[in-house]
Amino acid sequence: MLIHPWDAATEDEALEFVRANEFGHLIAAGRGREVPVVVPTQFLLTGERTVLLHLARPNPIWAAVEENPAVVLSVAGDWAYVPGAWKILPEDGEDPRMGVPTTYYAAVQLVCDAEIVSGAEEKAEILRAQLARLEADGALVDPSVHGRRLRGILGLRLRIREVVGKFKYGGNVDEAHRRHVAERLAERGGPGDAPARARLLRGLG
Repeated sequence: MLIHPWDAATEDEALEFVRANEFGHLIAAGRGREVPVVVPTQFLLTGERTVLLHLARPNPIWAAVEENPAVVLSVAGDWAYVPGAWKILPEDGEDPRMGVPTTYYAAVQLVCDAEIVSGAEEKAEILRAQLARLEADGALVDPSVHGRRLRGILGLRLRIREVVGKFKYGGNVDEAHRRHVAERLAERGGPGDAPARARLLRGLG
């Protein structure tokens, strides 16, 4: 993706965003395919450089991963549409209709090497880790109890080799313009406006 210097996220910022938004699109190019396989999925970022997830055995991604284990996990969020008029300060004396609209958003792409996990106990370990993150009760995953169901899934272990992050929140304009947009986002209060505003303000320190 195109990343201007003022939109670039540090690796720590990018991984923090991924950890807070553990749902994305797993993309496997395979070999010689007309289009890649793209799968929406829940996942778990463990430590700093490993992602765990599981998918059903009939999923078309397995063949693509076997052809080529290099995959991309794409995560995006905290987005809000910014009308062109918001980009013009009242004191500028310019026609608000001349403002250029945009969309603020955060996006992170993790380039990974994928390892298919097929052993019952290893798959159970992935499920335990995911459930421990998602369920406060720490639901039990016991291969001896769930053996038949475990056979219906495969696990994936993704080892991250590159982190690419973009936080597009008006970093190319001055603080006055960004604070003006932040005020408009607060007034509108639509879906996504609050998290986008929070990221915008975080960028201002």
